[in-house]
This record gives sequence, structure tokens and C-alpha cells, in this order.
Amino acid sequence: MTGVDRAAVERWIADDPHLGDAAELQAMLDAGDDTELAARFAGPLAFGTAGLRGPLRAGPGGMNAAVVARTAAGLGRYLADQGTAGRGVVVGYDGRHRSDEFARITAQVLTGAGFAVQVLPRPLPTPVLSFAVRHLGAVAGVMVTASHNPPQDNGYKVYLGDGAQLVPPADREIEAAIAAVGPARELPRGDGWQTLGDDVEADYVAAVVAALDPGRVPGRDRLTIATTAMHGVGTATTRAVFRAAGFAELYAVPEQEHPDADFPTVAFPNPEEPGAVDLLLALAEQLGADVALAEDPDADRCSVVCGGRQLTGDEVGVLLGDWLLRRGVTGTYARSLVSGSLLGELAAAHGQPAEETPTGFKWIIRAGGPAAPLVFGYEEALGYAVTPGVARDKDGISACLAVALLAAELAAQGRTLLDRLDELAAEHGLHATGQLSVRVTDLSVIGDAMARLRAAPPARLLDRPVTSEDLLPEVDGVRLTGEGLRVVVRPSGTEPKLKAYLQSVVPVTGDVTAARVQGDADLARLRAEMSTALGL
Repeated sequence: MTGVDRAAVERWIADDPHLGDAAELQAMLDAGDDTELAARFAGPLAFGTAGLRGPLRAGPGGMNAAVVARTAAGLGRYLADQGTAGRGVVVGYDGRHRSDEFARITAQVLTGAGFAVQVLPRPLPTPVLSFAVRHLGAVAGVMVTASHNPPQDNGYKVYLGDGAQLVPPADREIEAAIAAVGPARELPRGDGWQTLGDDVEADYVAAVVAALDPGRVPGRDRLTIATTAMHGVGTATTRAVFRAAGFAELYAVPEQEHPDADFPTVAFPNPEEPGAVDLLLALAEQLGADVALAEDPDADRCSVVCGGRQLTGDEVGVLLGDWLLRRGVTGTYARSLVSGSLLGELAAAHGQPAEETPTGFKWIIRAGGPAAPLVFGYEEALGYAVTPGVARDKDGISACLAVALLAAELAAQGRTLLDRLDELAAEHGLHATGQLSVRVTDLSVIGDAMARLRAAPPARLLDRPVTSEDLLPEVDGVRLTGEGLRVVVRPSGTEPKLKAYLQSVVPVTGDVTAARVQGDADLARLRAEMSTALGL
């Protein structure tokens, strides 16, 4: 069999604890499907700082029962090596295909390894799992989710006892422990884990509401809010939070209100993708909604629509940071290096520290320190931590509540979120941000483009001289800066995409609308210039 080690495939089949997965591979062997088998056995699914994420398929290169069992065993070995054998682990899962199965396998294997495993009672949002780790005093948490990936994917996100995503070297050490695991069929399994009740979700709801103190905002019950869970698991928890915060009942997009692992109404279940919020836009227009809110399928991201326009992640991040600063919330305000720079300027104007972190919430959530702990962090990809004391990760549910509270405050004054953005632009300049995003099927295209950029970075952008900074080894990225402009280029950490993050700062001398037109023109030109520089 050309390019495929038949013996390795047969060994995997013999060891696969899932009869269906084993039969899937056997059928490929029998049919001589070299191409597909080569893809599945090219290497194991990599365990990174976000855990595992990949297509649902049999073999070492996919999400399946054998891979999940080995991953759980490796995690258990790592935790035991840290001196936490026998302690508690919390397991959660979303509504994707096989998520409940993978959660059950994880509970079996970790119970068999001697841990006290507690499983959330039903598909619940990722922020509830992050909250539960610290709330229950666990040494780790596992969330079975692929977040906003396509329907054919699933994933496995690991949190340690601090309730935050992994950072090096823990990810590499867990990956090494997984590689050392013996045959999946021989792993000891137990059935003595505990299925939790509704208390943890209720405690999360109470903690979010208490942290944002909605009683300070009059008139919130008069706001009309449209929402979508994007076929995910956020609806019930989000409704509970808004109800407890004193809002009127939310209006949901009916076609997307309940979990559906096939995500039938969207090409990609990611609010950032073109067309993903079309149904929400239509509902908001029909209702005359004050604001419309979208969560991704595991509810750790939040997208905002106001006045018929979907706001960018940077615009929402700035609005939330500005709101907290004006509320007098003191501490560190953080953003990732690919996010806009305005949050730092706002924090400085209020005398609060600001940090720029590497990309990813695993870094954002660790910003600040004992003297000035993190009080707000965001990344432009619709991730926000407005209650980092509740969930030490991005949290779309608390972000939605914060946006609604801000919208209610402004509505009471006859203003909108868009009005506040114009006011900030008039004061600090219009910070126009956007992306050049290229999805590829051949990952070598990304490597070639990055090499081309490093070898010959552009000397000018927008007819202005720019300087180039290689961000290696901390980040696989390149930053280009010039007067009033900035570009950061890096591969996506979760999808086969190359992204260029663009910013142009346009002074506002009178008409904000004119500045927005200029900002849009600058972004369009930057996209074209960077596409040429990257050879795409």
C-alpha cells in the first residue's frame, strides 16, 4: 500500500475501543483508500495550548474514541506527576456530534486513574466549565467542544486548577504523557463519577450578575434585545442571566435557538463569518431591537449588532473597556497584540495600567498582577473577559450582559452604542481596524507567505514608510508599523487561515462620517497592499 503503513493501520484497528471507528478504518483498508488513510495516519492530532481540535474521523489524526481515551489517560498521568492524584476533575461538553460520548469516555478513564470526576449535567457553555473548575476546587477541567469550527469537527479543551487555558510547558508535557500511553483498549476505566445537578450553572449565573451589578442601570427592562445561540448551547444559560439581571425576555432567532450539531442555517457557525448573523439581523429589524447579540456555539464569544450594523470585535472591546473605566473599575486592561490600540489609550486616560499580550486568551487572562489584577481583557476575534473573577477565559454570556447594560444606559439618555463609538472617535481619533483573512487547503501556502514577508517586507504602506518587526520566537508573526497605521500578520491558531490584522488611525476634525469613509478606504488599500506583499 503506497505511502501507508498497513501494519500500523491494522494495529490501530486492533486497539480501537470503538467498533464503529475500527470498522471505518477497516473499510478503507479493504477498499485500498490510500489517500484517506495517509491523511489520517500522517501524524497524531497535535495537543496544543487549546487542547485538541480536529475532524471527527477514525485514526490518530482525528477526534474519536481512541484519541479521546488516550488524551484523558495522558492528562491523568500529567496530573498525577504534579502531585494531584485522586483530586477532582470537572468535565463539560457542548451539543456537537459525539460530545456526550467523549465526555463519558473522559470520565471513565480519569475515574479509572483514581480521580474524583464530576460531569456537568447536560450540554452547557464553556464559561460554565471554566467557572466550575475553581468553584468546585478541582485540579483540572475538560470541555469537549470545537467552539465555532465547522460541523464535522470536535475538540477537547483542558483547564488546570486556576480555571484558565493551558500555557507552555504544560501543553508539551501533557502531549508527551499522551504519547506514552499504552493500548487504548487496556486503559482502566471506572464508572463511579458524579453527574452534577443544576447548582453549578445557577451559581455561575449568580456570580456573573453580581459582578456586573445591573441594579445600577435603570430602564433595562424596557430594552428590546434580539439574540442567537448559533445552534449552540448558550440559550438557556443566557436567558437565566438576563432574567436575573432584570431584563425583559430575550427574543431568539427560532431556527438557531436550540442545539443542532449540523448547524443547518450557517456555512460556518462563527459570528465573524459572512452571512452567519443574517437571521439575527432580520429579527432585529423586524423587532426594531435596541441591540442584537450573537454567541458562538459554546457561548464563549459575543458579537453585537446595532443600527443594522455588525460591530467589529475591536469596537465592542473598546465600548466595554470604556464602560468599565467610566464605572470606576480599577486594575489592568489587556488586549492581544492583534487587537486595536485604542483600549490602551483609554486606560491611560483614566490612569489605569494596560497590557498588550500575545494572541490568545491563555495570555490575556494572565495579564496584570497582585497590585493591579486583570479587570478586563479582549481579543478582536469576539472574545471578552468582563468578569475575569468568574470565568478565567473569554465569556460570551457575561459580555452579552455587559453590552446590554451599556445599551440600556445609553438608551436612557437617548443614545446608542454607535453614538458612543462616534464620541470616542471624536476624542481619540477614528481607529479603523479590519482583516485580510485567507483560508487555505494546503498549509504550506501559509509557511511560504510568512517566509516571503520576512524576506522582503514592504517598505511603504498607504504611501507612508513602515518598519518591520519579526515577533519570533514568542509569536509566529510579523508587525509592520508606520505613522497612523499598523499591520500584524500571523497564522491562525485554530483554523487553516493566514491573517493580517489591519489598523489605520484617522484624525477627526469635524465629521466622524467622513473619517469613517477614509478609514474604510485605508483598510481596503491595506488589504490590497498586504495581499501583494504576501503573494496571495
